[in-house]
Amino acid sequence: MVKLIGRGGRFFNFWLGPEAGTLATMDNTELPPPQREAAFFFGMFLRGHSIEALRQDIDVPREVAAKWLRSREELDPGFPATARRILEYRKQVLAIFNFLVSSESAIQHKM
Repeated sequence: MVKLIGRGGRFFNFWLGPEAGTLATMDNTELPPPQREAAFFFGMFLRGHSIEALRQDIDVPREVAAKWLRSREELDPGFPATARRILEYRKQVLAIFNFLVSSESAIQHKM
């Protein structure tokens, strides 16, 4: 696992696996469950981090996603497929995170 610095200097996890030299060598078994990654960010939310900043850290910026998807297979074999897996994974993490936040908000309103 590699910790990357997100917007605002916050760290977030990005799983590359213990033997991954590039993203192209990553397979689906090297990603932690999206629920675990979403729980990590939810814990940061509960500790007072901005929800919008966390959403930005979870999501992949459009410019980056577009660049990844334009990558040519012959220049970096396997990268476009890996990029699609990562983008889908981050979308899953974001959806789970949003569900957790909305559930927490609903509980707070009932109190």
